[in-house]
Amino acid sequence: MSRKIYCSAFLLLFICSSLFAQVSDTSIVLLKSIDSTIVTDVRYATANNFTGKVLYPTANVYLRKSAAEKLHEAEVELLSRYNLRLKVFDGYRPLSVQKKLWEIMPDTRYVANPKNGSRHNRGAAVDLTLIDSTGRELEMGTSYDDFTDRAHRDYEDLPENVLNNRRFLEEIMVKYGFEPLSTEWWHFDYSGWKNYSILDEEIK
Repeated sequence: MSRKIYCSAFLLLFICSSLFAQVSDTSIVLLKSIDSTIVTDVRYATANNFTGKVLYPTANVYLRKSAAEKLHEAEVELLSRYNLRLKVFDGYRPLSVQKKLWEIMPDTRYVANPKNGSRHNRGAAVDLTLIDSTGRELEMGTSYDDFTDRAHRDYEDLPENVLNNRRFLEEIMVKYGFEPLSTEWWHFDYSGWKNYSILDEEIK
């Protein structure tokens, strides 16, 4: 096989692989259909969030299927090895909701500009924390959706146990294919999020 033919074949294989990666995980799935026991606390389905408004009609969490499966694997390890669990605050977020958040908090450190869409809008981001066997949240230094420097991953003026909790959460999420956001200790993007399209499907 000539070098030219070989390169063409390799390029075709790469393109096909990339297309397959994009179309093989096109749907979002209900997280509890993958992990029926995972704990959720969907703040945007209540008025208990930074907007003070109910933004979701139901308290269901959706993610891309592969992201949900990896999250389940992380949950299994946490429970079996450390007697800890995840508590999920948010996953897929419709673009229309993103626009509402941007109207209230137009700061790209904390809310993605809906003009470009967010990782949440792609079903490829998750907000979460750790809980112990009693359901108590481990101390993380701030509450969820705290838009101050204290929520940043590089903020170190915190008790050592809080820093350790943050580091452990990050380590377990990175192990299972998620990338941390620097300004929010609770936010993780699923690897390859750029391969997913922006959605505006209503949460049911």
